[in-house]
Amino acid sequence: MSARENITHPGIIDKVSDDTVFVKILAMSACSTCHAKSMCSVAEIEEKIVEVKREVEKNYSEGQEVVVAMHKSLGGKAVFLGYLLPFLLLIGVLLVVLSLSGDEGLAGLSAIGILIPYYLVLYLLRDKLRRTFSFRIQ
Repeated sequence: MSARENITHPGIIDKVSDDTVFVKILAMSACSTCHAKSMCSVAEIEEKIVEVKREVEKNYSEGQEVVVAMHKSLGGKAVFLGYLLPFLLLIGVLLVVLSLSGDEGLAGLSAIGILIPYYLVLYLLRDKLRRTFSFRIQ
């Protein structure tokens, strides 16, 4: 695969287990590289640990610098499942319940309530999603 088809992040191996490598990456907002970030409270840098399936034939050690990659098309799917679909569910239920009942309080609670089963389904499908949204070490 070419580099244009992947999202890559440099990272440092935090821990190595039999079948998984835990890589620490720095997730930066777009403005975190700005020269004025010290004056702005918007800039943020967050440290994240990603799980990468370990390739048996390769040896990894803690502290080793690596580059983790994920196929670019998976980024769009992640944004859809994490942000767009719950937003559409929330707005859809809000409008339907408001038009049927006319009660704004019930509509608001119903809209927020629909997110509970949605995120419960995502939680129950976490193993399948983990296989789908997998990083690899380049």
